[in-house]
Amino acid sequence: MQQSPRDGREGDVLAVVSQSGPAVLFFDAACDRLLGRVETLADPHELCFDPTHRLLWCTMTYYSGAYHANTGRRTELTVIDPDTHRIVEIVNLAPEHAPHGLALDAERRRLYVTVEGASDGPGGVVVIDTATRRPVGRIDTGAPGSHWVALDPARQTGYVANKETPFVSVIDLEQGTLTAKAEVPGSEGLAVSADGKHVFVAAPYGGSFADSDGRPAPGIKVIDARTASVIETLPTDNPVVPMHVASTGKLLAGEVCTQTDPDSGTVRMAPGRLTVFAADTREHVGSFEVGLCPLTITSSPDGRIAYVSCYASGTVDIIDLETLQSLTFLSGSELGESGAHGLAYLPRPA
Repeated sequence: MQQSPRDGREGDVLAVVSQSGPAVLFFDAACDRLLGRVETLADPHELCFDPTHRLLWCTMTYYSGAYHANTGRRTELTVIDPDTHRIVEIVNLAPEHAPHGLALDAERRRLYVTVEGASDGPGGVVVIDTATRRPVGRIDTGAPGSHWVALDPARQTGYVANKETPFVSVIDLEQGTLTAKAEVPGSEGLAVSADGKHVFVAAPYGGSFADSDGRPAPGIKVIDARTASVIETLPTDNPVVPMHVASTGKLLAGEVCTQTDPDSGTVRMAPGRLTVFAADTREHVGSFEVGLCPLTITSSPDGRIAYVSCYASGTVDIIDLETLQSLTFLSGSELGESGAHGLAYLPRPA
């Protein structure tokens, strides 16, 4: 009998943000049973699991709304014990506001958190000591609206996407400085290849939120890490938001699709797509239809399974990355009608 890619995952957990909850939900990674939930402050966004201290970090970004259309920017991170489903601490980053993306250097006990800005400065990356759970530094990105952050494999260089600003910030993690600006027409998600040579950037904007006539063709910008310059564009049919590189070297991109009603001209969400490339050769591997408006992608540690949270449909697609076939999907009242966002895969305790 052929082994299922979900076999042997007993005790592993998938954590999912429900923005409309607002809550973080915990599902059994082997059978999708809901194990528990932690209610949070309004508008949880992204998740990052620290295996050393076995804690789950969650960014709280706005009081409600999104990006420019928000009712106020939050300043908190919520720290959760994923085994007991309780909040350990709420870390306040004020005057830094709108924390969003998270990246972990477990060996150096450093958590990097993007913030849209501070009271007297532009966006940046707040550096947190994961042992004390306290900020120990800030790295300016030279841009407002810093959102996503990814680290190179050596954990020496970081890359920050800055939404509408036409560059990705390249930061020296050891020196705590901005070292370069890789020019792109605005940026959403980003990911780094396993060898650290290339950075993949979702770059859907034409300098700002332009209308459709003013936007560049959709695609993924490939940045040479040595020169901080774009060397290639991987074509996609629709704008990409989330990016992720699995441990197997597959590059996963979430395409956000829309459709226009021919009679009214109304634009509405259409089923999105998970598009897969080989990160080393940049060859297109295939694609798979997912829910409405994919916002976050993660994968199992062995790179066999992809998880795609889709905000507008309130679903999480679970996909076999070897066959590009659906294993199942999460939905229902636990996730809400909309608002599925941050994801984290938590291996069972050793």
